[in-house]
Amino acid sequence: MRSCDGRASGLVFLVALLGLVPLLVTPCAADGRREVRVGLPTVPASLDPATAISGPTALISRQVFDTLVRYHGGGTELEPGLATRWTISADGLTWTFTLREDVTFHDGTPLGARDVLASFERLRFPDRPHAPNPDVVWPALFRGLPGVVKELQAPDARTFQMILVQPYAPLLTVLAHPGFGVVRASTGADGGTLLMGSGPFRIAESGPGRIVLDAARPVVGNRVERLVFVEVADDADAEAAFAAGTLDVWLPEGPPRRQENALSTPGTRVGLLVWQTEKEPFARKKVRQGLAAALDPILIGASLGQGAVPLQSFLPPGIWGRREGPPLLGGNREAARRLLAAGGVPKGFTPTLLVPDLPGPVNPSQVAESIATALAGANVPIVTRVEPLDTVRGLTQAGDYDMALVEASVEGGDPHLFLYPLSTTEGATKGPHALNVSFYRDPRLDDLLIRASQLAFRPERQHLYYRAQALMADELPWLPIYVRLRWAVVRPGVSGLRLHPTGLHQLDLLTVDQPASKASP
Repeated sequence: MRSCDGRASGLVFLVALLGLVPLLVTPCAADGRREVRVGLPTVPASLDPATAISGPTALISRQVFDTLVRYHGGGTELEPGLATRWTISADGLTWTFTLREDVTFHDGTPLGARDVLASFERLRFPDRPHAPNPDVVWPALFRGLPGVVKELQAPDARTFQMILVQPYAPLLTVLAHPGFGVVRASTGADGGTLLMGSGPFRIAESGPGRIVLDAARPVVGNRVERLVFVEVADDADAEAAFAAGTLDVWLPEGPPRRQENALSTPGTRVGLLVWQTEKEPFARKKVRQGLAAALDPILIGASLGQGAVPLQSFLPPGIWGRREGPPLLGGNREAARRLLAAGGVPKGFTPTLLVPDLPGPVNPSQVAESIATALAGANVPIVTRVEPLDTVRGLTQAGDYDMALVEASVEGGDPHLFLYPLSTTEGATKGPHALNVSFYRDPRLDDLLIRASQLAFRPERQHLYYRAQALMADELPWLPIYVRLRWAVVRPGVSGLRLHPTGLHQLDLLTVDQPASKASP
């Protein structure tokens, strides 16, 4: 047996042969590459970054395709990617990106502005030969097709421009999403589309249930040289694979059954308590404040298990623009009773709480029980009504409810894509397109969130979001309750995994320090 550097490991062979210790299996591929095997709930048969906002396709794409800008560290702040710098015109309509000069695709072809243009036009025009199917990311993050984008240009080899129909400040944040990774599209031997990237890994093998990526450039130290993505359905399969030494990292959809060697971080999916603010007494600010003061984060935390943690602000950790302030959930019965009395809650007030019947890492019925217990302590008994998710969605969008538990995600990592649809007048029209299902309307909040969506200067945007969240903390148009956790299990010997709130973890920083173990036959 040989180690990753090719040196013989005769002592290991001898003791294994004698049955004295478990056989050590190096974390290397057959060709000696340092390999990390990553288990995912599903693995796409082919990889097109534009076909998924989240999940395995987006995660794997981040390793293969470079973006103009990229997430910095463990949050959604930004740093240069393919673009070394960018400017925006005074009217907010023209974004100009200056590209790096030293980038090549994985086949050695230089990457220039015309390649970026062709890659983006593939997404913008669904009738192009290599257009993604389905085209998910562009319409979701650019407000439709063609959405906010009027024109794309490549004035010279190192300059790429995006001309918009209206100012759209979230553009820079969403460009870090792997769906906007620059691809070089061609037609394969089977007539299908082949996509080539310029990221840290290149596709070496792709098929049902398995994708293999090889490092596209030399790595240093014990950094991973090969990533093998395989399907792992559940806890039992993961535990068996870890025991057999055939799995190094597992990224489950929810908390693993065993917490040994597990990591977690708050994600981007938020649980909300919404109330119909057009109805009395929810139209009164003191009542909303009293209900929030009654909710006990300890009770809520106990109801969440390992699937989520209580959230005390309007944006989850890791999302830029988050305001840290006094906690929103009080757990203070006396303060709650005073506020509810000041709000004029009528005697015998017994609101109904809509609860979705939704399987997953968070049990909405258990969360509802914790809310009911807390509100009962403030002399507000509630009735819980469990319904299918589609029924809850229809009733809330029609405004035909008192209170409801719902979930929403911070797609694209930008505050605008979360706070704006949930809180402004634009989304408060009853019907199947309603997003602001609390139907709260406030011109002050509209003004702050609209300006924040138009001003490209990040410090000014952040200031506006701080002001907006301060106003929301006072008015409480809706109440964040929890944020779901993202989980990973990593075997000893593999390190360097830093979970990202979006689930789009950067895996080229993984290191392999010691081999996996496998019981001898």
